[in-house]
Amino acid sequence: MGTLKYVNAGDLRIAYEESGHVGGTTIILLHGFPYDIRAYDEVTKHLLTEDCRIIVPYLRGFGPTKFLSPDTIRSGQQAALANDLIALMDALSIQKAIVGGYDWGGRACCIVSAIFPERIIGLVSMAGYNIQNIAKYSEPAAPEIEMLNWYQFYFHSERGRLGLTKYRKELCRLLWNNWSPTWKFDDDTFEATAVSFNNPDFVEVVVHSYRHRYGLANGDPKFEAIEQSLQKQPTIKVPAIILDADADGVEPFSGTGKDASYFEGGYERRVAKGIGHNLPQETPAEFARAILTFVR
Repeated sequence: MGTLKYVNAGDLRIAYEESGHVGGTTIILLHGFPYDIRAYDEVTKHLLTEDCRIIVPYLRGFGPTKFLSPDTIRSGQQAALANDLIALMDALSIQKAIVGGYDWGGRACCIVSAIFPERIIGLVSMAGYNIQNIAKYSEPAAPEIEMLNWYQFYFHSERGRLGLTKYRKELCRLLWNNWSPTWKFDDDTFEATAVSFNNPDFVEVVVHSYRHRYGLANGDPKFEAIEQSLQKQPTIKVPAIILDADADGVEPFSGTGKDASYFEGGYERRVAKGIGHNLPQETPAEFARAILTFVR
């Protein structure tokens, strides 16, 4: 674990752990839902062998990260996550960084890489191009895919919001089990992350995220310009390494790099065999190797 620090950035007082050398290459690692920064503990250990500055923030709605104003929309939309990343970099005077992430965090990294490429040295993204095409979310997928998304449809209802409120740990642990079927984590590992779900905005941010992407909730107007740019499904013009997990229980593995055309700055795809959705915590050495590819 690094040193826990705080910085006011955009809408948030972002909590983050920092380790390594201040003057080294900056690496920012973003977690997903329902996880937190503990996913990168072992990754960070591998990176500490190099001249790197490693920053791992808690996303909005997780852990000790808090909104600065009670009046701010508790948005979980993709543009908000990307804006948080840029705001963090600005607040810490980071001009350029290597970024890596999965799930929600991977989405933020992909968006910033696409629309602010001058700020990115290299991108590591699990499961490829994670920018949502919201205009197409109303189109049904194959039944076997829809079945995997049950939790998203659950959160569309008031019953789901109340269920996440009442059973947040039980629901999130169920997702861990289903999404990483080969990962034999213990109670302590889960509990180390589950404390982050006690954030007072956790439920609201999560529910908004899964409603906004289906057009069932309005976004925060301040992010509309970013959302408009994302409707064009912008290509990513920075060097990228894509990590695909062949035992992922929520993002079904494809034997081909189906979204390679979205990457125009250099593209390499690596397959993590026997690994599920929480890739950096399940195979930290492989994730770290991908990050270190961009360290000069």
